[in-house]
Amino acid sequence: MFYYVLKYVLLGPLLRLLFRPRIEGLEHIPDEGAAIVAGNHLSFSDHFLMPAIIKRRITFLAKAEYFTGPGLKGRLTAAFFRSAGQIPVDRSGKEAGKAAIREGLGVLSKGELLGIYPEGTRSHDGRLYKGKVGVAAMALQARVPVIPCAMVGTFEIQPPGQVVPRIKRVTIRFGEPLDFSRYAGLENEKAALRAVTDEIMYAILGLSGQEYVDRYAAEVKAEQAKKFPRLLR
Repeated sequence: MFYYVLKYVLLGPLLRLLFRPRIEGLEHIPDEGAAIVAGNHLSFSDHFLMPAIIKRRITFLAKAEYFTGPGLKGRLTAAFFRSAGQIPVDRSGKEAGKAAIREGLGVLSKGELLGIYPEGTRSHDGRLYKGKVGVAAMALQARVPVIPCAMVGTFEIQPPGQVVPRIKRVTIRFGEPLDFSRYAGLENEKAALRAVTDEIMYAILGLSGQEYVDRYAAEVKAEQAKKFPRLLR
């Protein structure tokens, strides 16, 4: 219930008023049935802007840190994300990845929309990074289409480290649904998972126009954090 209050009464109208998002390809979001919306991740604002403009409810797999913060701020943040229908995901290790896939499949089994950022973390420099194969595993196991999405301009309004976003117009683009039925029965094959993930990332790249980096964002972040400890704070 609170999800719809946020979407249609409290947060949604405010976001539309402030950021006046240009919306392209919204017709590609199915009116019913399970599907995955896979997007780039440039800003904390992405969590709110995309759901605000999609007519259907969409559930995102959100990092567990949003639900475990200390103090009053941490409790309020956790309560907000739970009320918004977000699912906490532990991103540390192989077993955690399997748990995330199970959670995502649970959403899809109900015929709902699942939102996911295949990069696994926010881009720290505005570039598009290599996607993790969890999105492919869910798409193949659930046998659902994947709708690529590109957030354009959200890095400029709220780059890493900026708490209050700048008020500036953004663009949200959705591409045509990607059908991976040709990979039926190959959901446990690493090569198939990699091929599906790369196709999804290529579609996102075509919508966003970002520079692509064929490495995982978390790895690059870790390297830069060691070299420049103050840079990514």
